[in-house]
Amino acid sequence: MNARIGLSVATTLGAAWLLAGCERTPVDVVQRGYRGLAMGEVYNPRTEAKVAAANQVPAAVSPEPGSEGPAASSVYRNVQVLNDLSVVQLTRLMLAMTQWVAPPGQTCNYCHSTDLASDENYRKVVARQMLRMVRHINSDWKDHVGATGVTCYTCHRGQDLPADVWYHDPGPPNASAMAGNKAGQNAPAASVGLTSLPNDPFTPFLDSTPANIRVQAMTPLPDGNLSSIKQTEWTYGLMIHMSKSLGVNCTYCHNSRAFEMWDQSTPQRATAWYGIRMVRDINTSYLAPLTDTFPADRKGALGDVAKINCATCHQGVYKPMFGTSMLKDYPELAAQGDALGK
Repeated sequence: MNARIGLSVATTLGAAWLLAGCERTPVDVVQRGYRGLAMGEVYNPRTEAKVAAANQVPAAVSPEPGSEGPAASSVYRNVQVLNDLSVVQLTRLMLAMTQWVAPPGQTCNYCHSTDLASDENYRKVVARQMLRMVRHINSDWKDHVGATGVTCYTCHRGQDLPADVWYHDPGPPNASAMAGNKAGQNAPAASVGLTSLPNDPFTPFLDSTPANIRVQAMTPLPDGNLSSIKQTEWTYGLMIHMSKSLGVNCTYCHNSRAFEMWDQSTPQRATAWYGIRMVRDINTSYLAPLTDTFPADRKGALGDVAKINCATCHQGVYKPMFGTSMLKDYPELAAQGDALGK
């Protein structure tokens, strides 16, 4: 009898473990490729409602943008980035940025001191750099953001620090003990879907000296496109991050029968290719240079600034805010040229 009870309990626990990764019905499946290739996207209405609520676009600040009136640079001092705007345009954009970035209850003084022209408040220096970055993305990374573009709200969503950023990971204590350096393995983290893969897939691929994103070599000989097992596991970790960040399966970009073949992949794979390079550009050209600007309490354990990854903008959906463009309401953020203040 005891043996039967034990077998029954073991069977029940085993079934529960197997079902833990399954979606409870009902679910929606969208077929995105040829039949028989398992290229379907699974959507759960219970979780989709929560994601949809988090990706609503706020109402645009009135009045509508206009270029009438004197130039902002002729009225205000020390306008370095938005010096191509009129006073009306600048004031309206500043009101919008306050709603997008400043914590609840904070107003202009979150970034500005009493003397609006002063750079004493470090947040103003950061905001100036972020405006340069937003205009750069909208002008030079259309291969990824298209005509939809980005604004400050795309990442911040009403918070002074975006919800999804990353810092260099110092790793657990004794990471290089007798068993050798585990490279973050077997320490399940949300960044890699709680798997045993290396829990920092960002430093190898999204930082200043990125490695090639590879899974398998294209030759059996020890030359050419080499890929180590460690590099492969880092790649899998990054792919899990991207899948989770966009709320999609691997087959959103890849053909399940030949993951590595570009000519059999979906168009979204090319968009993702540009997105990875855009993230590297932002982290190295716009965020890392702010290291000395940020105070110590806004840096990571190793003294680096917060950096972005795919989740910072996408936050669970295949297109940030389901592809709704805020740029049409704030065309000032699409401008490029002398207004960059470089």
